[in-house]
Amino acid sequence: MSAIHRSPARERGDLAPASATRDAGPTLEQQRARIAWLFVTPMLVAVALVAAWPLGRTIAFSFTDAYLDTLDDWVFIGAANYAALFQDPLWWRAVGTTAAFTIVSVGLETLLGLVIALTLNAHMPGRGLLRAAVLIPWAIPTVISAKMWGWMLHDLYGVVNAALLRLGLIDAPWAWLAEPKLAFAAVVAVDVWKATPFMTLLILAALQVLPREIYQAGKIDGASPVRMFLRVTLPLIRPALLVAVIFRGLDAMRVFDVIYVLTGNNPATTTMSVYARQQLVEFQDVGYGSAAATTLFLIVALATAIVITVGRVNVGGERR
Repeated sequence: MSAIHRSPARERGDLAPASATRDAGPTLEQQRARIAWLFVTPMLVAVALVAAWPLGRTIAFSFTDAYLDTLDDWVFIGAANYAALFQDPLWWRAVGTTAAFTIVSVGLETLLGLVIALTLNAHMPGRGLLRAAVLIPWAIPTVISAKMWGWMLHDLYGVVNAALLRLGLIDAPWAWLAEPKLAFAAVVAVDVWKATPFMTLLILAALQVLPREIYQAGKIDGASPVRMFLRVTLPLIRPALLVAVIFRGLDAMRVFDVIYVLTGNNPATTTMSVYARQQLVEFQDVGYGSAAATTLFLIVALATAIVITVGRVNVGGERR
């Protein structure tokens, strides 16, 4: 009789049957992915109902001649609304106003937020109280703060004119919310007052996670505070700073409430959002207003993609 050859590995039981391998359950990664989708699905459904459906409906209306009083009686007109929009000088003026507002306000908010965050990051008495006080403007609802500033900037009984007159800085009350240049400066100032705490909070969070050993090494090497800031602090907080600028830039590009409450439909401060609202509500031209709103959405999306690509950061704040 010939001897039966047995594999040493099989004799030790190291080899599992093929059927057992095929019947093995999902891996740990697959289980995690399924659990992740289970948690994310309700949020995706909510976003689809709250955002995707109105957005799709707005885009669809932009290709029609629908009016607010005859939403069910519309005719498909193709890209006629977009052609008329791009030929409207008021629209391009709103685009320019939005761009100027975004650049000036976000620039000032970033600079002030960085200065305040560096100050609050220093070890000094009362730092916790100052941090809480800085957040007060951000905690106030935008409409309430805009209305409050509207009373303060009133040309007849506003406290701002009263203070400037008493100090002798002006000879007569200024119409802060009526004069074109003053109105633009006023809405920028109010937005900076409101949104600077947001920038401060994000930058301060980035500063507090920086390793202290780097600064100790810099002091030993004799580096000046300015050199340490430019060569160490600024590069390390750059991803968080870019994320903060992206978020604030998005808010500034679609700004509506603070401008509409302060100046209404003043042409000097009419942004793209205010223009779209005017067409939709006051002129009741749903098709044309939807085209303006859709264009605003595309501009914001394109600007976001450009900033993320140029800055090479992801939403988590890590540089790519």
